[in-house]
Amino acid sequence: YRAAKILFININNNSKLALCHIHLEEYREAVKAATEANNVSTWKHVCFACLRAEEFRLAAICGLEVIKFPDHVDEVVTYYSDLGHFTHLISLFEQGLGLEDAHIGIFTELGILYTKHEHEKVTDHCKVFFSKLNVSKVVKACERARLFSPAVYLYVADKQYDSAIKVMMERAPAFVHDIFLDAIVKVRNNEVMYKAVGFYLTMHPTLFSRLMEVVASVVDHARVVNQVRRTGDWALQVAQPYLKQVQNENLSAVNEALNELYVEDEDYEALRSSIDSFNNYNPIAIASKLATHELLEFRRISSYVYRKNKKWSLSIELSKNDKMWKDSVDTANESEDAEIIENLLRYFCEANEKECFAAGLYTCYSHVSPDVALELGWVNGYHHFIMPFLIQNFRQTHLRLDKLETKTAEPDDDEAVENTIAESYMQIGGMGGSGVLMLENGGGMGGMPAPGMGVPGMPAPFPASPMNGGMGGGMGLSPDMSGFAPNGGMQAPAEGYGMGVPGMMPAM
Repeated sequence: YRAAKILFININNNSKLALCHIHLEEYREAVKAATEANNVSTWKHVCFACLRAEEFRLAAICGLEVIKFPDHVDEVVTYYSDLGHFTHLISLFEQGLGLEDAHIGIFTELGILYTKHEHEKVTDHCKVFFSKLNVSKVVKACERARLFSPAVYLYVADKQYDSAIKVMMERAPAFVHDIFLDAIVKVRNNEVMYKAVGFYLTMHPTLFSRLMEVVASVVDHARVVNQVRRTGDWALQVAQPYLKQVQNENLSAVNEALNELYVEDEDYEALRSSIDSFNNYNPIAIASKLATHELLEFRRISSYVYRKNKKWSLSIELSKNDKMWKDSVDTANESEDAEIIENLLRYFCEANEKECFAAGLYTCYSHVSPDVALELGWVNGYHHFIMPFLIQNFRQTHLRLDKLETKTAEPDDDEAVENTIAESYMQIGGMGGSGVLMLENGGGMGGMPAPGMGVPGMPAPFPASPMNGGMGGGMGLSPDMSGFAPNGGMQAPAEGYGMGVPGMMPAM
């Protein structure tokens, strides 16, 4: 090798010269020769030789030149690993981060080495150099090393939200509530949300309401309620804040679940408010369930539900059983059914409830027939209790008859006479058919023919008189019927030929 070294020096073959230095264990000279040769094969041989000789500093110098080439990174890692020099390998790649032409393979391989040998550095490395990592490789390395928190971070940063949620649900150490809430609303597969609902119910029930606040706008509430029911009765209690939050949508499944909770909690005020505000539920089912409840207020709610759904007889029967007379009277009045009201009044008479009988007459006044009230009062001796009803009924009947008589009364005689006079003036023709005074056609009155001209078929408005020679085939009036004197003013009518109109003053 010494002779060969002299020959290679003379012919300036640095690659072969470096190999001679390696065999002569002249590692510094080998590195110098490799630097002059400057090819990856020489660098690699010198690096591995220095590594075998435990010349770690010289090996690192050569290794930095080798890892610049992505195709040779795996070979360097394998050689270092086979010799067990993991610390020096990590140090080599950490130095490689500062290279000007550092490529993605260096950052990725260093992350993988951290997952194997220095777990505490994995998260920081992923956060600092995320944009320069091959995420899929590093994530797989993290999962193999059971480092689930860095894996979740990488999934979220790479927008693989479904995978991040899956890891957090399957691996308890990886679960972070805030990260979970941020990722759950961005998943592509909605089925993941329903899996998250089950996960929170079983693993983190105290945080369930917060989860539902986040996903309420994108999940099917009916499906969530069914899922909660399958989990167990306790789960409904856990989900109660969420159910109240979404009840405004008036969904049947949500309303029924909340109503069940209110019954279980014996909160009759909340139950009644829910029934009044939200009508999408099975009324017959809840009314039947509450009809036998041990608490009076819930039986009243049962009667109220029947009443809202026009089951008048069932509602009144429940109220009578509990002696809730006011409820029964109000239900009967709302039904507007005369038969139901009469039956209730007869029941009050049989039960000797005089005051309730009077209250029923007062409340249901518009729907009670007077003969029924009079009969019941006479048979049962409730004369004093029916008297207000009868007085009011007589008063109303009197007012109605009085109003009817006023409308059908004949008009007064004076008014009839005035109407006749007006009609006569219209026939005379003082006004045309349009009601406008007409003064044309010479000196005649408006609408009247000229002297000597008659209107065939037109009856004469005045009887024939000798003064004007009688009536011809027409109206045969004298030429001067204008009613005005030649010198102006109103002409006096001839004697015996006045206008004959009541109320007219004679000519002066």
